[in-house]
Amino acid sequence: MPVNHQEVQSLSHLELLAKQVVEGFITGLHKSPFHGFSVEFAEHRLYNTGESTRHIDWKLFGRTDKLFVKRFEEETNLRCHIVIDNSASMHYPEVKGKKGLQNKVTFSVYSAAAILYMMKQQRDAIGLTVFSEQIDVQTQAKSSTAHHKLVFAHLEKLLENKADLNRKTATADALHQLAESIHKRSLIIIFSDMFENMDSNEALFKSLQHLKHNKHEVILFHVTDKKHELDFQFENRPYRFVDVETGEEIKVHSNMVREKYIEAMKEYKSMLIHKCAQYKIDFVQADIHEGYHQVLLAYLLKREKLH
Repeated sequence: MPVNHQEVQSLSHLELLAKQVVEGFITGLHKSPFHGFSVEFAEHRLYNTGESTRHIDWKLFGRTDKLFVKRFEEETNLRCHIVIDNSASMHYPEVKGKKGLQNKVTFSVYSAAAILYMMKQQRDAIGLTVFSEQIDVQTQAKSSTAHHKLVFAHLEKLLENKADLNRKTATADALHQLAESIHKRSLIIIFSDMFENMDSNEALFKSLQHLKHNKHEVILFHVTDKKHELDFQFENRPYRFVDVETGEEIKVHSNMVREKYIEAMKEYKSMLIHKCAQYKIDFVQADIHEGYHQVLLAYLLKREKLH
């Protein structure tokens, strides 16, 4: 396929990468068991017996001998808010000088950019929220080209920012504020490791419940470096572990803490999954080493259900 230089020049670097990710995903989707899965959403829907015939597309009926109803903008467009956790823990692992390695916030930004690119193709309205100790960025959900460019610009700036050792997590507060600020029913897509102070679990779960109470659909992408953060696969030797949010350090042999650490993480993850199921929130494990297909497929399946 020849390169459209005009299109390339009109896209930001991140948007171009997102385009490549999406095109690769769609190609793979068509070769998978999901062959035929709709990634281009129709502007028509089948006519339901008994409803008004006012919006039937009679020209299409003449070509297909089937009754389809024209969809209008408010019916086809989805309102979506992407939420990205930018606390210090999301900047793990350290990637400086390590070619090809990405941390959790980079993975989240690229995933969000790919979803944004798909929404742009589908003329959906999208908003962006970025939080750490407070909400750092929040935009309204809009579908204009200018707004999409603004959101991509915010995402690119997020890639450029370095981790602040003192940037703690305030996920619960951010989600409560988000729930109060979004007044129209929307799809909320959250990228977070959900690593909050263990004493704050109840507050965190209540903030997720708040989003559902306000009738929003929610997908939680639990972004982790699964190998290290969940499975604790460190070599059998002494380590110096540093809390990236407080700077607190501990020197310990990995084998001495592995069993208790894995047990604690399993308990926390199980509780998180249980609460999401209770609140009817889609929980998706997003391992930064597994690529973007896990994210894009979950998003498409959710979007298909909403239409």
